[in-house]
Amino acid sequence: MLEGDGERVLPVLPQLILPIKHALNTKNRKTIGRVFRVLQALVKCNEYVGEALVPYYRQILPMFNTVILLEKPKNLGDEIDYAQQKNENVVDLVHETLEALELSGGKDAYINIRYMIPIYETSATKF
Repeated sequence: MLEGDGERVLPVLPQLILPIKHALNTKNRKTIGRVFRVLQALVKCNEYVGEALVPYYRQILPMFNTVILLEKPKNLGDEIDYAQQKNENVVDLVHETLEALELSGGKDAYINIRYMIPIYETSATKF
């Protein structure tokens, strides 16, 4: 549905928020990573989905903040972490998703994101 007609996503968007919230509340890293990828795909499938998600930021963004705070950097010593190469690093996915939400959410997106996640810094260049 995301790859085909993005117009079909807008009417069902309110019904997707609760499952997204529940999936983010699980502490399963794979599930959380998939949700972040789905959110990125949602905002890319239609130009209006990002703006339609802004009212739901208060429901889904607290889990983003929790993930950022709970994920501690790993001390691997001289080992290599392949999670970055496989795009499985959850903190990187959080930042990518927040950036996608900000860029597609319109003028109020940054303010709402910053309200819910005070440590968020914008990566969008504004001239």
